[in-house]
Amino acid sequence: MTIQTAQALDYEVVIGLEVHAQMATASKAFCSDSAAFGANPNRHVSPVSLGHPGTLPFINKKHVEFAVKLGLATNCQIRKHNFFDRKNYFYADLPKGYQITQDAAAICYDGFIRIKTASGQKNIRLNRIHMEEDAGKSIHNLDDENTLIDLNRAGVPLLEIVSEPDLRSGEEAHVFLSEIRKLVRFLGICDGNMEEGSLRCDANISVRKKGETEYGTRCEVKNLNSIKNVQKAIEFEAERQIGLLEQGKKIEQNTLNFDADSGETSVLRSKEMANDYRYFPEPDLPPLVLSDAYIAEIKKSLPALPEELYEKYTTNLGLSDYEASVITADQDLVLYFEELINETANYKAAAHWLMGSIKSYLNNHAVFIGDFWVKPKTVAEIIAMIDDGKISHTAATQQLFPELINHPEKTAVKTASALNLFIDQSVEKLDLLIDQVLQLHPQKVSEYKKGKKGIIGMFMGEVMKLSKGKIDPKTANRVLAEKLEK
Repeated sequence: MTIQTAQALDYEVVIGLEVHAQMATASKAFCSDSAAFGANPNRHVSPVSLGHPGTLPFINKKHVEFAVKLGLATNCQIRKHNFFDRKNYFYADLPKGYQITQDAAAICYDGFIRIKTASGQKNIRLNRIHMEEDAGKSIHNLDDENTLIDLNRAGVPLLEIVSEPDLRSGEEAHVFLSEIRKLVRFLGICDGNMEEGSLRCDANISVRKKGETEYGTRCEVKNLNSIKNVQKAIEFEAERQIGLLEQGKKIEQNTLNFDADSGETSVLRSKEMANDYRYFPEPDLPPLVLSDAYIAEIKKSLPALPEELYEKYTTNLGLSDYEASVITADQDLVLYFEELINETANYKAAAHWLMGSIKSYLNNHAVFIGDFWVKPKTVAEIIAMIDDGKISHTAATQQLFPELINHPEKTAVKTASALNLFIDQSVEKLDLLIDQVLQLHPQKVSEYKKGKKGIIGMFMGEVMKLSKGKIDPKTANRVLAEKLEK
C-alpha cells in the first residue's frame, strides 16, 4: 500500500513500546527451577512452576538486583516499598492460571532513555519497569492436529519496560530498542537475543493529524522478534491506518500479528477495548522493601554505560561521533578498546586499528572480539613503532599484523625485526631511491614543474614500492618535494 506523500505528511505517528527482557539469572523468578535456554521440552519444571496446589513462591534476589540496575541505568525512580500482584488470565502455557507481576507498584518508574537519530537527540520517557514471570511456549507447527506445550520458560524472570507514547517513527523505535539492548548487555542482565526470545517487543501504534492533541485509536502489534521487524511493522501499520482515515473509514482497536515475509500486519484478536485481569496483591509474597544502602551499593557496582563512554570518547579522547558510536555499540569492543588505550595514548590510532584491521579480520572469519588472540598490548606495540617512525603503516597492516595473527605468542617488535620491516633511516639511500624514480618519469617531473602538483602522490607511491615500505613516508615526502622544486 502506498500513501501519497502529501497525505502522509499531514499525519503524525504515535508509538509506545512494551519491551520484555528475559533476565540472565540461574533460576526462575519464584522458584529454584533452572532458567537456562535450550533444554529438552518440560525438563526445567517443578511443582511450583507447574502451579500445584499448596506450593509457595519466593523472590529471586538477582531478579530484584537486575531490576534496580536497569532502573538506575535508565534514569528511573526506584520504589523502595513495592509488592507483587496476580494477573488473572487463561493461557494454555501458564499452568497456574495467573501470572505473578507488578501492577500498582512497579519497582522502577518515571525514567527516560536518550536516543539520537538523523533529526537530533530526544528523551523517550519510561512509564515504568516492573518485574514479572514469563509464560511457557505453545508450539503449533510440529503436529497437524495438536498444539504442543513446553513449560521450560514458565516462570523465567522478566523485566517489562513500558515507554510513554513519545516515539514518532519506525526509525526512532529502532534506535530506542537498540539502546535498550545495548543497556541490558552492558549491565550483564540479559543477552538481548531477540531470536531466542530473550528480548521481545509489543508496539502500540496510532496516527493523528498534525497539531491534534488527542491520541488516535491504537492497534497493538504483538511479539516482534527483531529490531528490524519492529521498524517494518510500525511503518506498515502507520501507512495502513493513514490509508483508512483518508478513505473515511474507522480504525478498529485490534491486537495484530506481523508477518515478516509479507511485511504486513493482520488481526490476531479483534476489538480488544479493555481487559479485566482482576489484579489483586499476591498473597503468598510479602511486600518488597529496599533500603537506601542497598540501592547505593547497586549504583556503585554499575559499569560505565554507553552514553557515558560515548561522552568520554568524543570529549576526552577526541574520537569522532562515528568512531565513538561504533565502539560503544558493543560491550566487548569497549572492553578491548579500554585495555588498548591503557597501553597507548594515541587514541585515534587505537580506534582506527580496532575499527579497521581488527574488526575486518573478526568479521571475515566470524571471530568474536572477546576470543581474539592478538592482545591489546601487542596492538599498542605496533602503534608505538609506527608513531616512532620505525615501521610504515602499510608494512604494519599488510605484513606485521597478519603474521601476528598466525603467531600471537610473538612480540610485535621481534616479529617486525624478523620480517625485516624496520625503516631504513639512511638519507643517502632515500636520495638514491627518489632520484631513481624521478629519472624513470621525466615527463611527470615536467608536468609537476608546470603546476600539476597533485601527481606528487604518484611519485610517493613509486618510492614506497621501490623501498618495499621500508622508508619514513614523512621524510620521503619532504625530500621528494624539495627535489621536485629545484
